[in-house]
Amino acid sequence: MVRILFAGGNGYLPEFNGGVQSSTDHLVRQTIAAGHDAAVLAALFGDSLFGFKARVKLKMGRAPVATDHTLGYKVMRAWFPWDAAGHVVNAFKPDAALVQCHKAVRVGKALAAYDVPLVVYLRNVEYHELEGDVRELPGARFIANSAFTAGAYKDAFGIDSVVIPPTIDAGKYRFETSRNFVTFINLYPEKGYEKALALAKACPEIPFLFVESWRLDDAALARIRGELDGLANVTFMRRTDDMKTVYGRTKILLAPSKWEEAWGRVASEAHCSGIPVVGSTRGGLPEAIGPGGVTLDYDAPLEDWAAALRHLWTDPAAYDGASEAARRYAERPALQAGAQFETFMDVMEAAAARAARPVAA
Repeated sequence: MVRILFAGGNGYLPEFNGGVQSSTDHLVRQTIAAGHDAAVLAALFGDSLFGFKARVKLKMGRAPVATDHTLGYKVMRAWFPWDAAGHVVNAFKPDAALVQCHKAVRVGKALAAYDVPLVVYLRNVEYHELEGDVRELPGARFIANSAFTAGAYKDAFGIDSVVIPPTIDAGKYRFETSRNFVTFINLYPEKGYEKALALAKACPEIPFLFVESWRLDDAALARIRGELDGLANVTFMRRTDDMKTVYGRTKILLAPSKWEEAWGRVASEAHCSGIPVVGSTRGGLPEAIGPGGVTLDYDAPLEDWAAALRHLWTDPAAYDGASEAARRYAERPALQAGAQFETFMDVMEAAAARAARPVAA
């Protein structure tokens, strides 16, 4: 049995939701189902009702973490996860830690101080978010979520990575869809909100569903609602964990990302239901979309984007072909959860094979 700590400086379910959190949850559950043990160390935001309860627990307790089993496994939340490293090492005694995303280097160094073997899951190419140089993590091994991400880190830091695309529990995203909408998920500028808004205006005959993912603050929410409420063909939806209400109504997924996406999890999720994707060529998004849709340069004329949407929306033969291609692409070997998990455990077990470490003070 291997005890794996999944750690990072960002929030975690149910307080914070995103592709990284969904993929991590799936990996944790696979780890436990395979007879190993797993726990999560994450940042506490303290904003929601759940967060408020965690704040109270943190304030009333003596530990530097608020621990809960809301998800069916141990999650330890701290204002500053790196400061809680010693307590977590003593409490969970991990054989290895998977650190990822926000402040991964800072969290990794804190765990490495107690000789916890490290594996870094490289999930984006915003190097500054790591808060440090990954080469400074002693003996670390690396996993990248796409060939694009692996190549970017190889060029920038000279490191080699094992490529494992984001793990997806396909059964959670396989729905019969009513095909009511072109759906755009995550209403942030870097995800292509402006492009999606322009397309909704340019295609008034097509109904759009705009879905919040990363939580919008009050000012951003008010601005976006003001922009969308005037469009008769747009339905706005707050963030949800029930993805049937999203993909179960989607005909085409729109992913006009503006930034260098490391992967594009929503594309892979949509493919599970045979939903084709119209997306940009930024970063690793073309890897995620593959033959299961259409990719265009983000800066291509709006008319080209609109034509791609209209073609799939109005041409049954073109749509059926793209839908079948999306479904087949979702079943490719690289996205088979069992094979992905075997590769993941190979990396984690190799890291855990290091000599026993001292107990934290």
